[in-house]
Amino acid sequence: MAITYTWTIESMSVLQTPEPDYVVDAQWLCSGTDGTNVAEIEGTSLFSQQEGPTFVPYASLTEALVLEWVAAELGENGVSGAEGCVEGQINSMVTPPVSPTPEPLPW
Repeated sequence: MAITYTWTIESMSVLQTPEPDYVVDAQWLCSGTDGTNVAEIEGTSLFSQQEGPTFVPYASLTEALVLEWVAAELGENGVSGAEGCVEGQINSMVTPPVSPTPEPLPW
């Protein structure tokens, strides 16, 4: 079954320069579900400057815009890596890994 991923912003940190409430990082959560099992991974993306051509006042930010910044900061490999981690957790729930068990020596 296919996994559905949901990315959300949990919190953001700001500085007061170069603009008031200038976002410098965002804590994000990538969660996934196969309809039965749910797994997630958290992370932080750091921004040296707000992405985009112009400054966006804090009160005007949307989660969708900040998620675009996160995706740009992570890059395609970072996004697929986070989703791959979630997928691996779900796969381990569906088919738990088999661990070897110690046995007494036969002699």
